[in-house]
Amino acid sequence: MMTDQAQALRQLVAQNQQVTQPASQQQPVAAKRQRHARIVAVTSGKGGVGKSNVSVNLAIQLTQAGRRVALLDADLGTANADVLCNVPVGSTLAQVVNGQYTLKEVMVKTPGGFYLVPGASGLANIADMSADARKRLVDQIYELEAMVDVIIIDTGAGVSSNVLGFALSADQILVVTTPEPTAMTDAYAVIKSLVSERQDLDVRLLVNMASDVTEGREIYHRLNAVCRQFLSINILYAGHVIFDPAVRKAVRAQEPFLLASPKSQATQCIRSLATRVDRLAQIPSGPGLMGRMTQWFKRK
Repeated sequence: MMTDQAQALRQLVAQNQQVTQPASQQQPVAAKRQRHARIVAVTSGKGGVGKSNVSVNLAIQLTQAGRRVALLDADLGTANADVLCNVPVGSTLAQVVNGQYTLKEVMVKTPGGFYLVPGASGLANIADMSADARKRLVDQIYELEAMVDVIIIDTGAGVSSNVLGFALSADQILVVTTPEPTAMTDAYAVIKSLVSERQDLDVRLLVNMASDVTEGREIYHRLNAVCRQFLSINILYAGHVIFDPAVRKAVRAQEPFLLASPKSQATQCIRSLATRVDRLAQIPSGPGLMGRMTQWFKRK
């Protein structure tokens, strides 16, 4: 399966570059491909640690800071960012791939001001796509990169090829854990899988549902010590999000807690996180989302 995906992704970019277009249409496409948004992947070792909630609220805060933000819901198993935002979804990226809609038609403007690309199930079977479908996909991804300043990718949990592919395409990776031992163990497994592919990754640990600042830092130091001992790397500390009843209340109301409880402790934590992420939100010079995914799958 990995070999099939690698071949499909290589063909995806190659075929897209070979397409002949009228001269009047070539320059805009070329211009778009020189412009890449910064990509932040939010991932975790196990489900239930609040990864999607972090992604949604981070997207809102970056939007409030003046960034143009898109959230790509790439959790192929349980995509739920639309539920957290309480926005109706009529179509997903799968319909973009099969040619029914364009990315602009699929994207939904959320109450928080960012654009949501609902569900990414169209990427699950990339090896089975036709040449036309692959070209549509890469064109639409390039277009998304040209439209916004930051793309947040809410990946699935675990270490599947889809999760790693999306995470490794990012400029920065936020690994979300909670203080629970199982969550910490699984977070380490994700970090190990990531750095086994690339040693130069910007991996940062975010401790969600921490009882206080001290616990958040203790969890980070414990995981970083294990990473130093067994992986010979240092991971960075993205910060923490306090365990806050306002979060559960907002989830039940299907409203992001940053909007429902702007003065809550959890909101203040997300604002601090967004400030750190925003410092790095310049336009990178790298190959972009699909370029990085292709490079990773080439090695498989």
